[in-house]
Amino acid sequence: MESQTPLLKVKNLKKYFPVYGQGLVKRQIDTIKAVDDVSFDLMPGETLGLVGESGSGKTTCARTILRAFKPTSGEVLFQSRQGEVDLAKLSEKALKPLRQDMQMIFQDPFSSLNPRMTVSDIVGEPLIIHNLAKGMELENRVSEILEKVGLSPEYRTRYPHAFSGGQRQRIGIARALIMEPALVVADEAVSALDVSVQAQVINLLEDLQEDLNLTYIFVAHDLSVVRHICNRVAVMYKGKIVELSETEDLFNAPKHPYTKMLLSAIPSPDPDQKLRPIASFEEIESANNC
Repeated sequence: MESQTPLLKVKNLKKYFPVYGQGLVKRQIDTIKAVDDVSFDLMPGETLGLVGESGSGKTTCARTILRAFKPTSGEVLFQSRQGEVDLAKLSEKALKPLRQDMQMIFQDPFSSLNPRMTVSDIVGEPLIIHNLAKGMELENRVSEILEKVGLSPEYRTRYPHAFSGGQRQRIGIARALIMEPALVVADEAVSALDVSVQAQVINLLEDLQEDLNLTYIFVAHDLSVVRHICNRVAVMYKGKIVELSETEDLFNAPKHPYTKMLLSAIPSPDPDQKLRPIASFEEIESANNC
């Protein structure tokens, strides 16, 4: 790590969603604790994996950090270009200039790109919104970032339907990186791609991280991908982080029963390999309530 000061400090972050009953008078009858008291630090240049089953809260946690959702409570201390700010407490107007420093790569490369916009319009739109470039400078920056993600600048005038899934995801990556952010959240960025294309995109993300000094939060359910790309892994269960450790430590010596259950679900190409014992639901709940 280049610095000992965390780029991001998440403290006691909570995101609760109210559930309302039926009837003429809408009354709150329950609360969904999607993110429940999550805390961690993220160092510059690090890749932190957020893993867990569907509904564990990992994507909601990532989006709450970026303020796609307003937190119920907690702190999100981010080292922006203007200094440390608490993203959780900022207004939408105050957040806008900070969007340059934090971006997201979305899961589905088919639905995350506007089919009526050209590649040049899609990738260059953030620069226009933030008044960072126009005219020839805008075109040059779009061409430059397209080359960085492995696409020809000649593709600038084409529309998303003309590309494969892997190429569309590269367009999404270019859009996220054109403003030179420090923090990038990759939300299941390779899960919708074929296995061979996944490897290409993962290698691209690693190369871009080194070239552009990026810091990643990598949201995923594929633990084999997480093991390859992440420095540390946070395991989420029912909105809480139940285990957080170095990647190899987590895979070689998991401590929480839920982590052991996730690892036991990884398929092995060796039919003779002994399977990990699967933790029971009672063990997981008991450990989670400690």
